[in-house]
Amino acid sequence: QVQFVESGGGLVQPGGSLRLTCAASVRMFRTYPMAWYRQAPGKEREYVAHISSDNYSLNYADSVKGRFTISRDNAKNTVYLQINSLKPEDTAVYYCNTFLSGRPRDTWGQGTQVTVSS
Repeated sequence: QVQFVESGGGLVQPGGSLRLTCAASVRMFRTYPMAWYRQAPGKEREYVAHISSDNYSLNYADSVKGRFTISRDNAKNTVYLQINSLKPEDTAVYYCNTFLSGRPRDTWGQGTQVTVSS
């Protein structure tokens, strides 16, 4: 049974940082590229970043490039998202998922809320 458990969100001031964690219960986790997505209030869920199964390829949405860093630990079935220089427009619920063929699974976790406000 596939399961994603995201954590690490919170309320931060503009310019602040957070480290999000995703614990993934996915068989053969180490073989899957993984991604982070986010959904802001009133908007559709959008792609944020993804990482290849072997950690060598990292890709980011233009809106977060240079501020966010995705990483993974295959020994722990975990994906991370370091988010720096936060802006109010980064406010959203953040989710992780697999990224096989550029698409997520239908199963989603509960996400973790990131709120950027002064």
